[in-house]
Amino acid sequence: MGRLMKYLKDYKKESVLAPLFKLLEAFFELLVPLVMASIIDRGIGSPETGSDMGHIGRMGACLLILAVVGLLSSVTAQFFAARAAVGFSTKLRQALFDHIQSLSFTNIDRVGTSTMITRMTSDINQVQSGVNMVLRLFLRSPVIVFGAMIMAFTIDVKSAFIFVVAIPLLTIVVIGVMAWTMPLYKKVQAGLDKVLGITRENLTGVRVIRAFHREAAEEREFRQHTEALARSQIFVGKISAIMNPFTYIIVNGAIIALIYTGALQVNVGSLTQGEVIAIINYMSQILVELVKLANLIVTITKALACADRVAGVFEIQNGEEAALLAGEDGREIQTAQSRQGGREQGVRGGIPFLAFDHVSFGYAGAGADTLHDLSFTVNKGETVGVIGGTGSGKSSLVNLIPGFYPVLKGVIRMEGKDLKTIPEEELRGRVGVVPQKAVLFKGTVRSNLQWGKPDATEEEMWQAIETAQAKDVVEGKEGRLEAKIAQGGKNLSGGQRQRLTIARALVRKPEILILDDSASALDYATDAKLRTALKNLEGNTTTFIVSQRASTVRHADKILVLDDGELAGVGTHDELLAGCAVYREIYFSQYPEERLKAAREQEGLQGPGTEEDKERQEEAENNGKEGAENGR
Repeated sequence: MGRLMKYLKDYKKESVLAPLFKLLEAFFELLVPLVMASIIDRGIGSPETGSDMGHIGRMGACLLILAVVGLLSSVTAQFFAARAAVGFSTKLRQALFDHIQSLSFTNIDRVGTSTMITRMTSDINQVQSGVNMVLRLFLRSPVIVFGAMIMAFTIDVKSAFIFVVAIPLLTIVVIGVMAWTMPLYKKVQAGLDKVLGITRENLTGVRVIRAFHREAAEEREFRQHTEALARSQIFVGKISAIMNPFTYIIVNGAIIALIYTGALQVNVGSLTQGEVIAIINYMSQILVELVKLANLIVTITKALACADRVAGVFEIQNGEEAALLAGEDGREIQTAQSRQGGREQGVRGGIPFLAFDHVSFGYAGAGADTLHDLSFTVNKGETVGVIGGTGSGKSSLVNLIPGFYPVLKGVIRMEGKDLKTIPEEELRGRVGVVPQKAVLFKGTVRSNLQWGKPDATEEEMWQAIETAQAKDVVEGKEGRLEAKIAQGGKNLSGGQRQRLTIARALVRKPEILILDDSASALDYATDAKLRTALKNLEGNTTTFIVSQRASTVRHADKILVLDDGELAGVGTHDELLAGCAVYREIYFSQYPEERLKAAREQEGLQGPGTEEDKERQEEAENNGKEGAENGR
């Protein structure tokens, strides 16, 4: 909790005034039993002395004044405490959000999205409640407890010794329950993480769940986790509930002892009836305050557990990624300086724009590398196609270029500079990424395009829209650039979303444009128009096109063929068709007639061929269709 207190520094005044006004209220409350004792002893009096109505009136007015001043003090304290707590949680939540935004994909994957959301919402709300309650009650309750004991000593020392026995017993109960429940509340929050994760997964994949008729199975799994969470909460709630009955037993036992000793002393004339009532009132005040303190301890326990979880996110630093990967996988991390190999593959004079030098990469906890020893170069303005089977590492490769993930071995250089030495803001400003999943945000077409460039003019927007083949999409919407976009682009088709996400990346006119299988929902004609438009981009843009379609990458200046994380071939379409078996297999699976043509040329066959050739062609076409469907 102490690590988060720096976010309370802008609320020092409120943090001081709130407890002070609560202390003022406590002092007024401690005077009430003395006033009541005076009313009983002097106002009501005894049959011999008679009553004094004037004194009762004056003391009644005094009680009214104490009540009004105490109320004003309490409201003022609550105002300052609420202001400090809400301001603190606002700054903490903003700082946590900013920190999460700065984390790399490795660290976000490691912690988990559902956990991040829980810590930013539920955990911070618990910490906010804890701060509020501490400012209001943490000083007030001890002052009332010990103040009541001191006031009891001023009335009668013998009776006050009962307080000396009762208060330590109460302290032991409170501290014991707190020590028992704190680790349990951490487990409860962890269980809440699981429930939130399942909820998020079900809402995101609701169509898949219904398509495979998995509703009943998902309901059972959700019920299991919620019931486990409920059991944990009930168990820790029972332990916390022990505090109230124990405190009541101790305090009521003390009150019984006070009444007994007080009655004996009144009988012998050592105490007045008013003084006995005052001592009992002080013990009742202690009882009320300890009940409040018990609830406060429960809140503080939750807040401390949640504060540790929030602080744990702040402790995650991007600089620890290499150590994280090495620690989890037991592999040695090689930095740029430790691998200064010979000249990079494909360099022909000068420094290449982008160079991968023996780069390997693996996800945290994966156990094995996803990419193995990749070396290739890309020149400025080239169009680079990336193709390979499912799970070959295509997306992993292009995610290394903007620095989303750190390389495990080797080095990536841009214009001769190690990518790690380029400031993140500068690097991301030079790269435009269209991710595999087209994501649009709630707002308008204009606001979504401005994600790429906040100060983009309408001319720049329309130019990007036209290049992305989305002009008909925008012009067909009411309001055009002001057309409404639902959250996630739910009011658009898959192809429309993909074209608008491509336009968003093009608006910023990046030096490197990465299209990560972002045209998979486009028909072949639109895909061809898009590739032609990208070829004619201004500014000598270097384009990476990730696709499983051979037609999408065949006209690229350079094609990278990946096979199980390894570079199976680099070259043009014709070069790879002649010398790369993996590329040839992918291409012929999508173009079976080309396979037959190549086979004929190899065998020296001419003309339409025999009936057997036709049967082979039909079989190849059927296999090709199945392969193309699987590839998509």
